Amino acid sequence: MKSCFLAVSLILIPVCSLAEVQVASPFGDHMVLQREQGVPVWGRAAVGERVQVGFARQSASAKADSEGEWKVELAPMTASVEARELVVTGSATREAIVFEDVLVGDVWLCGGQSNMERQLGPRGGQKDIIGWQEEAAAAAYPMIRELYVKQSRDLRTQEEVEAHWRVCTPESVTDFTAVGYFFARDVHLAAGVPVGIIHSSWGGTPAEAWTSLEGLSAFPGYVDQAEAQLEFAGDLDEIKQKYEEKLELWFRENDGSDPLALLSSPKSEWARMSLPAMWEDAGYPGVDGICWFRKSVALPPALRGKDLLLELGAIDDIDTTWVNGSLLGSTTGWQTPREYRIPSSLTAEGEIAILVRVLDTGGGGGIWNAQQPLRISQTGNAGISLDLAGVWESRFTLQLGQGPWPPQDLSQNPGAPTVLFNAMIAPLVPYALRGFVFYQGEANAGKAAEYERLLPALIADWREHWGAPNLPFLYVQIAPYEGMPPEIREAQRLAEKATETTAMVVTIDVGDATDIHPANKEPVGQRLALAARALSYGEEIVYSGPVFESWRAKGKTARIRFSSTGSGLLAKGGELYGFEVAGRDGAFHAAKATIEDDEVVLRSKQVSLVKAVRYGWANVAEGNLFNKEGLPASPFKAE
Repeated sequence: MKSCFLAVSLILIPVCSLAEVQVASPFGDHMVLQREQGVPVWGRAAVGERVQVGFARQSASAKADSEGEWKVELAPMTASVEARELVVTGSATREAIVFEDVLVGDVWLCGGQSNMERQLGPRGGQKDIIGWQEEAAAAAYPMIRELYVKQSRDLRTQEEVEAHWRVCTPESVTDFTAVGYFFARDVHLAAGVPVGIIHSSWGGTPAEAWTSLEGLSAFPGYVDQAEAQLEFAGDLDEIKQKYEEKLELWFRENDGSDPLALLSSPKSEWARMSLPAMWEDAGYPGVDGICWFRKSVALPPALRGKDLLLELGAIDDIDTTWVNGSLLGSTTGWQTPREYRIPSSLTAEGEIAILVRVLDTGGGGGIWNAQQPLRISQTGNAGISLDLAGVWESRFTLQLGQGPWPPQDLSQNPGAPTVLFNAMIAPLVPYALRGFVFYQGEANAGKAAEYERLLPALIADWREHWGAPNLPFLYVQIAPYEGMPPEIREAQRLAEKATETTAMVVTIDVGDATDIHPANKEPVGQRLALAARALSYGEEIVYSGPVFESWRAKGKTARIRFSSTGSGLLAKGGELYGFEVAGRDGAFHAAKATIEDDEVVLRSKQVSLVKAVRYGWANVAEGNLFNKEGLPASPFKAE
């Protein structure tokens, strides 16, 4: 963005009285504007100031209202790869705002949690995206751009958020959302127009955090929580204090470990772990809960009797840290570097014992960031330091799911109802879009029955805010994983049936049984692009795998009918498997499955009268029913 000085006739007006026109967060250099729709442009200015927006040989103007808000709408435009300027001027502003390298094409909002957040390039504690280096090297796509929305949360609806556009190059693409990039690449190549993706995601966050207060009206528990948050919105210190009191009570009631006793406990009660590392990568996959870390350190003479700084890097999610039994502090936030002051009174003896309690509530856990210091240094003099990386003692004392869940910090928690909609979605409204792409659901897996209603509520909420009741909404079904129950996939499947102009991408064949973040992201983006091409671009293509429609039983035989069969049903890799049937007793048994036209016929010697059928019904879902276009069928259950 550049500013251009404008000559003004009222030269006697003092500069300090001139208002500064502001343009909303989504607008910037290298942006993509939506083609074939009216394009809103909005912002703030002095009350009554006339603002004019010029782009592509057209202009529109409006006066700032009594709240200082203004909005214009540019007429629909055809796609254009010409890099042009969008110019915003104000009647009482000396300098025009000029956004450069602006294209016209299609814009998709990509939201969700960690599987959307995951960038194409490497990430600490997670497996590399399959083929990322080759893909990055070939990613010279100047017509693809990403607007990255900085992670933020707020108890009240916000107008602004920190965000910036970037052009897709082999260097920049490693920071693009991987799923969003693969989607944009295929849409761009198929449609032949510029594609902008707005990346607004946050790992480990539930759907209610991405939904507005109005959108949660059918969920009174979340409404009550959101309204309670608003009562304290002006006093975050009070929220923080109450949370800390509740968390400490939760630790006492659910863990009960005594830090002093742990410091003196024998080595035989402890394992060993090399840090920094996510504990999932150190032999504890799928574990969420409490792990204690212990390390005794002999201080060199230069550090004895001095005030020291203990740096532990980022810890996922919450740590509490002691030295020699004295509490140093506690910090929440998986990306926040930990720094604690060790007073000289604890360092005089020359040896210290560090104890760190780590609570992880989902995804990766531990003292994990290898890019940040893990050391002790003299306060104000990092040149004198002691490296703490290497082997620590470790001890797990609690696995979540065995009792009450930890309380949420409403002052910081990105999972609280409405807080991400308020901070990361509301400021984007009403930027003109082609549609939505969503990869989320893991954080709601424990409430699958609710999610069956909550996901459609979120879809309707976003469409309502954009004033487009049929704006395409594409989302990803959760992949097979040992910690993801089949009910969450069923909730997602049923949500698609309950909504219009939506498509669910099935990932039963590209999951990872031991990793909630599957590394094979390219097929996910490709399938989302197929859905977009069919639903939004009008291509007559097969974009979905076989979809369960109905079933009927006759004695020990069940026949299941599918739609979206494409060129025909296919048992990929050999004999068809993954189907089960149950009789009157409700016990399911593996069924012999055969394909007959657009139906699958099931039989089992253990069931004389079939009362229920299901497919791929397990945490680590397995099944090989595809259509001949290579797209998999979703797991399902029917009675």
